[in-house]
Amino acid sequence: MRLGMVGLGRMGANMTRRLMRGGHEVVVTDLSAENVKKIATEGAIASTSLDDFVAKLGKPGIAWLMVPAGGPTEQTVQALAQRMQTGAILIDGGNSYFKDDVRRAKELKTKGMHYVDVGTSGGVWGLERGYCMMIGGPKDVVQQLDPIFKTLAPGRGDIPRTPGREKMTGTAEEGYMYCGPSGAGHFVKMVHNGIEYADMQLIAEAYEVLHQALGATPQQLADIFGEWDRGPLESYLIAITAEIFSALDPVTGRPLIQLVLDKAGQKGTGRWTAQVALDLGVPVPTIAAAIDARALSAMKEERVIAARVVRSSAAAAYSGDRRELIRAVHDALYASKICAYAQGMSLIRAGSAEWKWDINLREMARIWKGGCIIRARFLDSIMRAFERQPELPNLLLDAEFLGAVQHAEPAWRKLVALAAQSGIPAPAISSSLSYFDAYRSAQLPQNLTQAQRDYFGAHGYQRTDRPGSTIRSDWRQLAAKAPATAGAKSS
Repeated sequence: MRLGMVGLGRMGANMTRRLMRGGHEVVVTDLSAENVKKIATEGAIASTSLDDFVAKLGKPGIAWLMVPAGGPTEQTVQALAQRMQTGAILIDGGNSYFKDDVRRAKELKTKGMHYVDVGTSGGVWGLERGYCMMIGGPKDVVQQLDPIFKTLAPGRGDIPRTPGREKMTGTAEEGYMYCGPSGAGHFVKMVHNGIEYADMQLIAEAYEVLHQALGATPQQLADIFGEWDRGPLESYLIAITAEIFSALDPVTGRPLIQLVLDKAGQKGTGRWTAQVALDLGVPVPTIAAAIDARALSAMKEERVIAARVVRSSAAAAYSGDRRELIRAVHDALYASKICAYAQGMSLIRAGSAEWKWDINLREMARIWKGGCIIRARFLDSIMRAFERQPELPNLLLDAEFLGAVQHAEPAWRKLVALAAQSGIPAPAISSSLSYFDAYRSAQLPQNLTQAQRDYFGAHGYQRTDRPGSTIRSDWRQLAAKAPATAGAKSS
C-alpha cells in the first residue's frame, strides 16, 4: 500500500522503516527537513510541504500522524482535512485524548473523510520488535488498513524483550486489535498507560525499599531484578530494570542510575486515566498514587528544603533477615501489580459499557503480550481469567489471582508496615493493599460519610432496613433528644 507518515521522531521514523521493510510505499513529511532527507535516503518518498505531501499520496490518500498530542495533532488534522479529498483516511497514532477522537471523526465524516485512532505502544525498540496497536474507527475502514497494521505489529511467536536478550516465556500473538468505534482505541491506550504508570511506580518503590532498608547496591539490585525476571514477575519492565542497574556511566565509571535526577516526567495519559475513572466512578488508587508520586518528584527543590527542615520519628535501619525482606518485596510487588491491572481492566470494562464499545478483555490482554511496554508473563493469567469468566468484574474475584494475592498477603502487610515505620515512601504499594482491603469489605465506614452529608446538606441517605428509600433526618434534633452517655457526663 501507499501511505503517508506525518512526523519523523523516533517512533514515526522507525514505523516508516518497518513499513518500507514490509513492502509499503511511504511518503514522509516533518517540520525538520533534515529528518525528511535522512529517511528519504533509506527509500521513503520525500515531500517539501503539506501540499506536496498530499499530492504525492495520490487520491483519496492515507495519512498516518505521529505528532505530539494536543495542539500539534489538532492543527495537523485540520490542515490535512483542508487538502485531502473525499474518501481520505487520517490515522492518529499518537496519544490523543479519546474524546477528541470522537469529535474529529464526526467533523471529518461531514467532509466525506475517515478518521482512525490507533493507540501505539512499543517505544524506540518497535522497529525490530513491532508495535502493539489498539485501534478505533469505522470497522470497514480499519479492515481496509489491515495490511498496514499487520506489518507494524509483532507477528505470532516469541517476542524478544530487548535486543540481545533471551526471549520471554511463552508465545505472543499478533499485537493489534480493533477495539470499537472512534475513540475506543485511544481510550484503551490511555488505560494501558495508566497501568504502565502504576507498574513503573510499584517497581520504583520495590527498588527504594531494597535500597534504603537493605542498602542494596546497583549491582545487587541488578541481580535481584534479574532473578525476579525468571519467575512470576517476568516482564519487559522488570527485564529493563535489571539492565538499568547494570549500566555504568562511561565518563565517571559509576552506576548510571546514581546520576539520574529523581524528577519523573509525564505526558498526560496517566492523568486522563484518573480523571476518566472519577467520571465513571471506578476506583483506581494504585494508578492515582503513581500519578501523585510523579507530581511529588517534580517538587525537587522543595523536597530538598523539606529534607533539611522536617524531622521524623521513623527508624530507617532494618535489622531482620535480608532474604526474607527481598521475598517480602517480591510478594508485595506481585500482589500490588494484580491490583493495578484489576483497576485498569475494570476501568476498560466500565468505559466499554458506557460508550457501548463491546471491548473483549481477554483479547486486550492477548495483544498486550505483543510489543507493548507492559507485556509480561502475567498477561497469560489475565487471559485465562477472562476465558473462565468473560464477564468477570474484577481480577480479584478470579480464583487464580485471589490465590496469588492471599499467598502474598502476609508479606505484603509486613512490607507496608516496615515502609511506614522506616519512613520509606511506598504510596502505590500501600494504596494497593488498601484497595484490596476495601474491595473485600462488606461494610465500609461510608455510612458515617452519608450521615455527615445529610446532617450539613440534607442530601439524604438510604436505610439498611428500608431498601430503596431515601431518608432525611434532623440529626441535631435527634442528638439533642438522646440520653447523655456516661462518657459525655464525665467529660
